[in-house]
Amino acid sequence: MEAPSGQPPAAHARASSGAERIADAFARAREEDRAALMPYMMAGFPDRESSLAIATAYADSGADLVELGVPFSDPLADGPTIHAAATAALEKGATLGTALEVCESVSSRVPVVLMAYANMILACGAAEFAQRAANAGAAGAIAPDLPLDEADEIREALSTAGLALVPLLAPTTPTQRRGRICAAAQGFVYVVSTIGTTGERGQLPPGLAELVAAAKADAEVPVAVGFGIGTPEQVGEVGEVADGVIVGSRLVRAAGEAGSAESAAAAVGEFLRDSLAALGAPDRR
Repeated sequence: MEAPSGQPPAAHARASSGAERIADAFARAREEDRAALMPYMMAGFPDRESSLAIATAYADSGADLVELGVPFSDPLADGPTIHAAATAALEKGATLGTALEVCESVSSRVPVVLMAYANMILACGAAEFAQRAANAGAAGAIAPDLPLDEADEIREALSTAGLALVPLLAPTTPTQRRGRICAAAQGFVYVVSTIGTTGERGQLPPGLAELVAAAKADAEVPVAVGFGIGTPEQVGEVGEVADGVIVGSRLVRAAGEAGSAESAAAAVGEFLRDSLAALGAPDRR
């Protein structure tokens, strides 16, 4: 969707709240009788130019939403691939500003959800972080190390700026706590498919369908699944039970192996098109 004439893209993206834009993205996917596809990328990796090209490729290839990682020195939830990408991005000078630049480049076309660790948000100042994210057109944020009981300050700051705070739900979360997390969820619930950190897995974990069904029963927002999804076939499998599918390490690996911005964009675009086909999306090529 193009911004109306004379209106900056990010301003157009903020015409409705982040939660509404996220809801609309899931609704459009449902209209095609499929799960939404949400690729992850690391801002500033392999370099600034490549990350901007990757973001554009995500939008061009039909991503329904984008999860945009903000480089951080101690990404506790991330496995080797994404951890190494964060380190490489930081070594090349990537900052929160880099992530916001990438966000603004596509936020008028696709809802962008920032993935930022809580210490980074608090070091910036929750209100300042939220306003800068909103100014870049972000729709929401994920703070993977932010406990539910300590989320009020960040949730309030994001909500004031019109952004959604998306919570994570682990396979080990007790039933009562799962209900509380789902009740507080904005945008969508991010179900972590498996115990451990991010990274490609050879097969999907047993019990995933039951975990997703339980989250759906408790949540009033869509339920998306991430961690361990590395092939279009796995995307299709997860799409049979979840409202959304998140792919991270596989795409970050492809970007790192590509060798140029153009090759990185081509590689991730091909994976997304194959994944959308596995979800049953119409071919728009």
